[in-house]
Amino acid sequence: MSTGGEGIPARGHHGAAATGHPLATRSALRILAAGGSAVDAAIAAQAVIAVVMPHAAGLGGDLLALVRQGDGSVHAVNGTGCTPATAPGLYATDGGSSVTVPGIVDGWFVLHRRWGRLPLEEVFGDAIACADTGYVVDAGLAAAVRAQRHRITRYGGADWPLLATSDGGLWRQHELARLLATLAADGPGAFYAGPAAQALVDAVGRTGGTLALSDLASHRSEEPGPVETPWNGGRLLVQPPASQGILLAMAARWVEDASPLPAAGLDHLLVEATEAAFAHRSDAGGDPAALLDRGLDVDRVRAGGRGGPRAYLHTAGVAVADSGGMVVSSLVSVFDDFGSAVFVPELGIVLNNRAAGFTDGANAAGPGRRPVHTLAPAMLLDAGGHPLALATPGADGQVQTILQVLARMRCGGLSLHDAVAALRWRSEGGRLLIEEGHPATADLAGRGHDVVPRTAGDDVFGAVVAAGLDAAGPYAVGDWRRNVAEGAA
Repeated sequence: MSTGGEGIPARGHHGAAATGHPLATRSALRILAAGGSAVDAAIAAQAVIAVVMPHAAGLGGDLLALVRQGDGSVHAVNGTGCTPATAPGLYATDGGSSVTVPGIVDGWFVLHRRWGRLPLEEVFGDAIACADTGYVVDAGLAAAVRAQRHRITRYGGADWPLLATSDGGLWRQHELARLLATLAADGPGAFYAGPAAQALVDAVGRTGGTLALSDLASHRSEEPGPVETPWNGGRLLVQPPASQGILLAMAARWVEDASPLPAAGLDHLLVEATEAAFAHRSDAGGDPAALLDRGLDVDRVRAGGRGGPRAYLHTAGVAVADSGGMVVSSLVSVFDDFGSAVFVPELGIVLNNRAAGFTDGANAAGPGRRPVHTLAPAMLLDAGGHPLALATPGADGQVQTILQVLARMRCGGLSLHDAVAALRWRSEGGRLLIEEGHPATADLAGRGHDVVPRTAGDDVFGAVVAAGLDAAGPYAVGDWRRNVAEGAA
């Protein structure tokens, strides 16, 4: 494993990866060195994240991925699930009625069948070992447990050993290790049918939900074509509806059409483009071509004060590139911290609360529906066709963060590393959160934005993972924020 120096991407012969956790990055690089594909490495990293970051992602959650093949084509995999076919009395923001069918497991198998090289026993090997032998709980996970203990206890997790493990303590997850090993040996049916499926149904039923065995048995991942829009002589590709990636494409289309943009006031224009795009969030599950054709109303001088983006945070990103030309941009998530907080003791997992993502209009809650997803992995193909995968956690912050990175490279002439490292802002609930020391703070306040300084590196500003290919081969760049790590094999 090698890492890039300060300002230098990590580069390696076999491939490179950046993920939301150092152990996940290490697993991805081991798989690449063993001859695995970028997809193998991404799945390995995601499985480790499921073990060590259960507050952000896990087998009770979802997966969205873009895969660029060696021939240059880009494919989307939507590993998300629908609400149960029977509606609950009320769709809540946590508990059983907030749970949608977990999609990550089937998403893994779809990805692996198409692009995997190594057996899943090897791909899941590090995750299984970590779950079985134990993980030393870090400060971030311990803090999340303290903040969410009341929810986890309320929804069946009072006896979860994690709640009794403090910062620095060793936490073993034998049930999760067995589940991963069973999946590797027996396939997705070991999750969506049989005893595991019954355990999922029982846990949701005990906490107010209506999930049925038939909902799990009928689940299938989707493989729609990605949405693309021109960008600086190349193409920006995003996950299609029902992902909020379409909002990134809409904002990027406005930048493309309005370019060249002046350096002075650039951040104001990006804020306004972001908020204008988020006005269409409830329609983000609709026809992407029609959405891209909608013009955005951007005031080039003054803050419009529209707000729009919300305050969710968690998720984890994985970006991988291999020497064969394959590049993966992906995000895994249970939505809120520990998702719905519904604990499934037989499997050692918590379930998502994606039904909390319903809003109104076309994104109104209902049975058998996928809500609009905040997960928005992106893939940039430059004018020469070189691919770059970009992803970040941060829910509604994802679109904003990736737009800022892309614009700093295009309009500011920054390198990828410097664009990722640069100070950021985040529009949230009508306010503009901004990292202390941001050079545009005074300009933004002068234009009427409700500027709220926050400590640089605060979780609200995301944690970008990036991996790509250029003439020199595979490379990866990771954010300095949160617990991101990049490396190469």
